[in-house]
Amino acid sequence: MPASEPHRFSKIAERLIADFRQVGDDDPPRARRRPTRELAELIEELLQKNQIGRTSPEQAIRDRWTEIVGAANASYSHPARIERNQLIVLAAHSVVRSELFHHRAEIVERVRKLPGCGNVKSLNLRAG
Repeated sequence: MPASEPHRFSKIAERLIADFRQVGDDDPPRARRRPTRELAELIEELLQKNQIGRTSPEQAIRDRWTEIVGAANASYSHPARIERNQLIVLAAHSVVRSELFHHRAEIVERVRKLPGCGNVKSLNLRAG
């Protein structure tokens, strides 16, 4: 612990000191104190987690979705996200969902050719 930081007492000790000094305890009883982190580090972590300002495989698929499935199917379907090597696609119409299901192997091959999408192994179609 750096010398600039004050000593940390346990919650029980802090509560006793607050009672002795007749000062209210501001912390909720179930709150947990975490060490302070640099703001730049937190922002960089959030940018990476949410892929802000970075190209993502999902965005590459969305940009080329019409070419991958055709204009008719693309108007009723939307690639949502990639989870565990599976592309989740939301299809608004049951006929489009059936059409995509029959051509899923071909769609997966086309998706795998896109940059950053080589790990997609299957297609998961959901109503949406």
